[in-house]
Amino acid sequence: MSKTKSGTYTAEHITVLEGLQPVRKRPGMYIGSTGPRGLHHLVYEVVDNAVDEAMAGYCDKITVELLADGGCRVGDNGRGIPVDTVKGTRKPAVEVVLTTLHSGGKFNQEDGGYQVSGGLHGVGVSVVNALSERLEIEVVRDGFRWTQTYERGKPLAKLKKEKPAKRTGTTVTFWPDPQIFTEDRDFKFDTLTQRLREMAFLNKGLEIRLIDRRPDSAQEETYRYTGGIVDFVKHLNAARDPVNKRVIYFEAKAKTHELEVALQWNKTYTESVFTFANNINTHEGGMHEEGFRRSLTRVVTSYARTKGLLKEKDEGLVGEDCREGLTAIVSVRLREPQFEGQTKTKLGNTEIRSFVETSMNEKLGEFMEEHPTEARAIANRAIAAQRARIEARKARDVVRRKSLLESTTLPGKLADCQTRDPHEAELFVVEGDSAGGSAKQARAREFQAILPLRGKILNVERARLSKILENKEIQAIITAIGTGIGEEFNIGKCRYHKIVSMADADVDGAHIKTLLLTFFFRYMPQLIDAGYVYVAAPPLYRVPHKGKVHYFRNDTELEAFKSESNGAKIEASRFKGLGEMNPSELWATTLDPEHRSLLKVTMEDAALAEEIFSTLMGEDVESRKTFIQRNAKDVRFLDI
Repeated sequence: MSKTKSGTYTAEHITVLEGLQPVRKRPGMYIGSTGPRGLHHLVYEVVDNAVDEAMAGYCDKITVELLADGGCRVGDNGRGIPVDTVKGTRKPAVEVVLTTLHSGGKFNQEDGGYQVSGGLHGVGVSVVNALSERLEIEVVRDGFRWTQTYERGKPLAKLKKEKPAKRTGTTVTFWPDPQIFTEDRDFKFDTLTQRLREMAFLNKGLEIRLIDRRPDSAQEETYRYTGGIVDFVKHLNAARDPVNKRVIYFEAKAKTHELEVALQWNKTYTESVFTFANNINTHEGGMHEEGFRRSLTRVVTSYARTKGLLKEKDEGLVGEDCREGLTAIVSVRLREPQFEGQTKTKLGNTEIRSFVETSMNEKLGEFMEEHPTEARAIANRAIAAQRARIEARKARDVVRRKSLLESTTLPGKLADCQTRDPHEAELFVVEGDSAGGSAKQARAREFQAILPLRGKILNVERARLSKILENKEIQAIITAIGTGIGEEFNIGKCRYHKIVSMADADVDGAHIKTLLLTFFFRYMPQLIDAGYVYVAAPPLYRVPHKGKVHYFRNDTELEAFKSESNGAKIEASRFKGLGEMNPSELWATTLDPEHRSLLKVTMEDAALAEEIFSTLMGEDVESRKTFIQRNAKDVRFLDI
């Protein structure tokens, strides 16, 4: 007798994961990945708990220490996690918080819990505990010091009551588990610096110290901003020429939510509006950003009309006119944030839109009336942007008539692929005709397209859209991708779901990659959000050794190979460019999906990306020089 289909699937096949087992089984669901991003996410989860105490008004100092033995210690001077027994568990609250998912003070807001919280899902420190080889917690409250130690999420002993102590606070020390983080357990000081500095900006007066106690990289930074998000805007605009000298700031409060806004216009052509909800970077925007945008356009337009700067017969201002050259931080705090979107960083609370819009109408309107000199400068800035927009529209119309932006006609230099399925199709944007020719011979025609560029594209950081659209190389990129640009952008029309910048592994190549990424960041950021943008990593060195040919991307890889060769003579030839490779070499090292290295460009922190691009590609030479000197020792592609 044959088995039935149901007979092969019984209750014995059902596995119930208890406690923190789900986290260890599927860590990526909780921290995104088990690579560098997930590793640093552990630190952020512990810091977020301390920041919740700061938002509640009980903590003003947080210290993060990177320990010499690979651990991380996060301490705060908040109230300390409760140590009394949780009803129905026979366990102290601190143990429940560390061993139970979806537990903590953020779920009981009406009875002493957090009114607002930075944690998205309430998993926080329990996930850190689950993914740590060892975790030690120290709580000081109720007049005593309390300690407990865990291994891979399980307590080694009961919570221990130590000597009397007067201060209060919580200190968590953890060591990431090598069974989970198998590749890299090395915390990056610079990565943590950016996130912690942002946290300090968003929480006025909160002091955050980052101390690196590792012998080879000992250093320390302290962040504390009495101006809060005003200082944040000043920081982002440091390398720019402001239009309104003072940063406009206002705040508003209601029963269940609060708003802070800081904004300043500058003389660049790009918009830099960053929104936050309960300290979470909502880079996909949401209802608070909608309210901000609608009000901004209304207030600036109304002022320009009322003061006669914009005549009745003139075309009205639109949102992009009012936001050109604007740097703004919009930070809201609310009890029950609803997050949605591709990366769960889009705020969906509809009530916050009208709150932000109404508050902006009143506060920004008052500022414009009370500061006529700056208000006129802002309005005239928007009117100048409007005229440039009209010129850009004319330029787009001219380009369309030439069938370069929207038509079935693809750029003549594009060697397209055979597949019409964008999920399979790859576009390599290649530096130079020589490298383009080699790539066309090397590629897999079925799914790989090649678009060679002649020289460097325009630096879009220093140009308006009308000027950008005149650049033939940019025209070719826009047409090949197929999405359009600006207000007409439609990601559904994207012809390739892998768009790869492929340039030489030298300084010029790095510059070309940066120019391309700047263009995508400023005018097609949706491609980055969708995960369609990549950077190729071609080799810099070729080394024949013992009958085999080895390729290395940088000096570090080459020197490591030499040190492992036990004194054997190593002769390395350096590629001057991609065009030097024969097609088989280019395929084997850079194009073959089985062996190539592609760096996916992401944008977890848009404010950090904004700072980097404006520094590297802006007008301030001194800031650029300082940035390069500071980062020269750690040359790598920034994961932005």
